Amino acid sequence: MKSVLIAAALGSLSVAALAQPKELNVICSVQAQWCNLIQTTFSRTSGITVNMTMKGTGEALAQIMAERANPKTDVWFGGTGDPHMLAAEQNLTLEYKSPQLSQLHSWAQRQAEQAGYKTVGVYLGPLGFGYNSELLAKKKIPVPKTWNDLLKPEYKGEIQVADPRASGTAYTMIATLVQIMGEDKAFDYLAALHKNVSTYPRSGTGPIKAVARGEATVSISFIHDAPGEKAQGFPVETVTPTDGTGAEIGSMSIVKGARNLENAKAFYEWALTPSGQQFGTAANQFQVPSNKGAATDPRMPDLKKIKLIDYDYAKFGQANVRRQLILNWERKVFNQPK
Repeated sequence: MKSVLIAAALGSLSVAALAQPKELNVICSVQAQWCNLIQTTFSRTSGITVNMTMKGTGEALAQIMAERANPKTDVWFGGTGDPHMLAAEQNLTLEYKSPQLSQLHSWAQRQAEQAGYKTVGVYLGPLGFGYNSELLAKKKIPVPKTWNDLLKPEYKGEIQVADPRASGTAYTMIATLVQIMGEDKAFDYLAALHKNVSTYPRSGTGPIKAVARGEATVSISFIHDAPGEKAQGFPVETVTPTDGTGAEIGSMSIVKGARNLENAKAFYEWALTPSGQQFGTAANQFQVPSNKGAATDPRMPDLKKIKLIDYDYAKFGQANVRRQLILNWERKVFNQPK
């Protein structure tokens, strides 16, 4: 009798296991509307229930690191590539070489190769300056054209840039300036810029939103964040510095030890297809998609007109490099009097 009960119990467990819905746990580091669109669409088309948490890249990386021994996340989607590279370096993400790699732009393929195929680029967005055209005209301040223009006295208190301790956008700025100027001159520059910065929001999109709403005149932002604000009627324009700039490669990674690995791979492949890459534009986000066959929009940055540096994603995605640059910024810039 006892053996019959055990067999029945095991049978019930098997049936319960089969009855469990297919699930996927995703941390999403792009804008909320974009996250919601991919969650809804992938769930509907695949039959996989997507449990999605929205976090900035710094918070996402911290969660994945904290869960190292018992991962609760399957896929990390979007956000600047440097933290994804750091996660790869820390062996927090899984090596996975998509059969679609050859369909991606060279910058996405190169980043995947540099990361040992533990992350892949899903979009690219150049760094530049956002500005409120009405405020500039009212205050008779010229449009900034170069990095050094932002140091001019007329910009005092007029600039916002995010806090690199929380924002991938701001870390990309620091890494870009170090590569253009060298580390010592870059921090001299940032210390001088500090005198013209009114505040350092934690969110990378905070400064461009402040510019759009007239709370700041100029921001250092990814320029793809501006068209969505402009579409809402705000007087915001962008420019990229003529002396060169960096770009984010928004990335996607499968977490090592993912509980729903096959579902994670299915999402990963879907997110690299042209149809899976249409949702940024649908959410009024205008990064350049990584799949060569993905639809483009005239509001996306024209990379042919931008002086992009050969950004070293491998080096500046290393934990020790990132940590030291942020510590230097805190000590040499943020803690200094204005």
